[in-house]
Amino acid sequence: MSKPQTIITPSGETLVILPLAEYEALLDAAAGADEDAADVAAYDEAKAALAAGAEAILPPEVCKLLLNGDSRLKAIRRWRGLQQSEVAAQAGIGQGYLSDLEHGKRAGASETLAKIARVLDVPERWIA
Repeated sequence: MSKPQTIITPSGETLVILPLAEYEALLDAAAGADEDAADVAAYDEAKAALAAGAEAILPPEVCKLLLNGDSRLKAIRRWRGLQQSEVAAQAGIGQGYLSDLEHGKRAGASETLAKIARVLDVPERWIA
């Protein structure tokens, strides 16, 4: 970085003169700092919300399965490493019914979804 020049205006204000490339580098650094500060604030907010018992965040593995096209119920089941037949048996429902729920062909009753959530050991709101 070169040594900036200063000039004083007739009103007594001090101005700094620096090369355009250095000015642009300063602007980029300031924008990066603003973005970093926003990221830190978002992280702190999410961490505080989790500590306060707010909405739990889906695990990254589940998010990846969602991005690959799985339904949320199927993604959670796969994340837990369970087969449809295992979940269905433990929840007291048929495998075909669970398949329909996973593919959005049927909407499960709240009691059924609660049983499935217990089998998968996840909050009900994750699959409701």
